[in-house]
Amino acid sequence: MDKFRQVRGPAAALLQPNIDTDVIVRIERLGTIARDQLGEYAFESLRYDGERRPVPGFPFNQQAFAHAPILLAGRNFGCGSSREGAVWALAGLGVRCVLAPGFGDIFFNNCFQNGVLPIRLRQEEIDLLARQCADGAQLLIDLEAQRIVAPHGQAIAFEVDPRRREALLEGLDDIEQTLRQDTAIRAWQQQDRQERPWVWL
Repeated sequence: MDKFRQVRGPAAALLQPNIDTDVIVRIERLGTIARDQLGEYAFESLRYDGERRPVPGFPFNQQAFAHAPILLAGRNFGCGSSREGAVWALAGLGVRCVLAPGFGDIFFNNCFQNGVLPIRLRQEEIDLLARQCADGAQLLIDLEAQRIVAPHGQAIAFEVDPRRREALLEGLDDIEQTLRQDTAIRAWQQQDRQERPWVWL
């Protein structure tokens, strides 16, 4: 994964509650589209009309937010089925950070596995940021300091599990984190072979 230290940029606001993973990316796209091409299909039922023409009012179709790395979302964002492809589609769209009052649990976990930072904020904080970013003004997301700096200068603190924070800062998924302990794992295996040789037959 790419390391996540700071992200600065416009924040697209999609504040409807209960946007599920099927809205983020349709299930049939995951069987036919390569992972690195899913960004084109993110939010397609909201982003395009029946003729696949861009819907002018959709945030990512507006020039100011076309490549926004930050998404301001409504409560229970990413609910529904447990498809990891929903995070792949967001990442393909260029989103590195999602701010919302709450997330679907599996979606929330999948974000960390794919280099996307999900941050839970109070609804009033989301509303404040949406107002200040409505014209394309930039937010700063600072994972090292665990704070968000709003366009008007307000600083909003956020919390991240320390292990997950370190993994994002270092760009490590679960497998890469495990491999960092390779020496200790091999030492334990060698000792266990001596103590319980029948297990290693």
